[in-house]
Amino acid sequence: MRKWIFGVLLVANVLFFTAMHWGGMLTADAVLPRASAELNADKMKLLNMAAVSAAVSAVPPEAPVMASSVLAVSAAAPDAAPTPALVSHAAVPPPPLKPNSVKLSCMEWGEFSGPDLTRASKALDGLSLGSRLKQRVSEHTSGYWVYIAPVKTHAQVERKVSQLKTLGIADYFVIQESGAWQNAISLGVFKTEDAAKKYLLRLRESGVKSATLGERASKLKFTVFVLNSLEGALASQVAVLHKEFPDSELKLVPCN
Repeated sequence: MRKWIFGVLLVANVLFFTAMHWGGMLTADAVLPRASAELNADKMKLLNMAAVSAAVSAVPPEAPVMASSVLAVSAAAPDAAPTPALVSHAAVPPPPLKPNSVKLSCMEWGEFSGPDLTRASKALDGLSLGSRLKQRVSEHTSGYWVYIAPVKTHAQVERKVSQLKTLGIADYFVIQESGAWQNAISLGVFKTEDAAKKYLLRLRESGVKSATLGERASKLKFTVFVLNSLEGALASQVAVLHKEFPDSELKLVPCN
């Protein structure tokens, strides 16, 4: 009887240990591989974290790295140094645009003589053009002039000059060459009769009653201002000045 009971217990223990060892295999999902097969422990290798850190530090700080950038370290051979590779989708910035070239203008403004020449010269001095401002002289064989008729003595000339200064007239020229026009006082020469008439009217409004207008059939010299390489702002300022001299001509010319 004891032997029979011992045999039953032995068989029960064998069945119990058999169920404990093989029961998991019988109840596991046949589709899923075993955990031990997934891990492939014999093929796993530890990454060299020092090499990974060096690869990251090699990236320039200013280089943009997008979230999709991947840092891959090769570990094919256990003794070989890992090779860093950086794949970045950051866009390369376009080259800087060149500034637009400044458009320059060249002009000629004239012709001037007498008081208008003085006024125009002072106005241009205020623009500080330096070497960009030059002058050329044009000559005409005939024209018009505003003058005070010749007087007989030098004392009379001095008295006329004093009167002009008192009235604020600073532009005049006393003709001293011998001849019919000796001791005449020239107040300005003009290329057109219309310009001469306008200036004569201004003189009379200023109180110069003895001035008159006449045609002058001799070589007359006039000044033309040559303005080179003016930026847009300076060219506009010259155009504004031109409005103060309606008898003058301002024109664009080719730049040398």
